[in-house]
Amino acid sequence: MSFKLVSVALAATLGLAACGDTIGEQALSGAVVGAAGTAIFNGNAGTGAVVGAVGGVAYCQISDRCN
Repeated sequence: MSFKLVSVALAATLGLAACGDTIGEQALSGAVVGAAGTAIFNGNAGTGAVVGAVGGVAYCQISDRCN
């Protein structure tokens, strides 16, 4: 997977992820956005889901918008 594709997936996750109340919900929302983003660009949806889940949780745990 190219760096550009990972960057796009991560940006989509951080920009579009709706934070949940629990870490599981945050990971799930990030994974959905990440998988969808990579599928749009013909990338590996599984890798996009993992990157998205990590990005979604990281964003929600760091950001004041989710609390």
